[in-house]
Amino acid sequence: MLVERDDGKILLGRRSDGRGWAMPGGGSEEGSSFTATALQELREEVGLEADPEDLEAFATVSEPGNHLIEYPNGDRTHYQGVWFVLRRWRGDPRPDGDELLEVGWFDPGDPPPMIHSNAVALELYRRYVETGRFQAR
Repeated sequence: MLVERDDGKILLGRRSDGRGWAMPGGGSEEGSSFTATALQELREEVGLEADPEDLEAFATVSEPGNHLIEYPNGDRTHYQGVWFVLRRWRGDPRPDGDELLEVGWFDPGDPPPMIHSNAVALELYRRYVETGRFQAR
């Protein structure tokens, strides 16, 4: 999920697996919806609370070339999901200390090294802002 402050800066967390910086997010538990998963990951990873109606979908991703993930145990998954932008929340962001080691606010035009799928999502968000159109890949 792309969490955006009024000044346009976005919230990123430095991942504990050494793969760079990422937006809060993750995979769904069995039976969970896109919105429920987004809100749960937001709460777990950065300690923020938000309401489902404040989630604004801006893109969907499904390209295998951009969204294959290989886990340390060798499992490979093809990530498909919906990206949301969030501009209203409660709380102050803090890293969970497990998946994220630190959090910070960054200029979206000059982010730190991000994991590939998040860099793709950030580019889709730029297009969404420019065109006003939902982005699908």
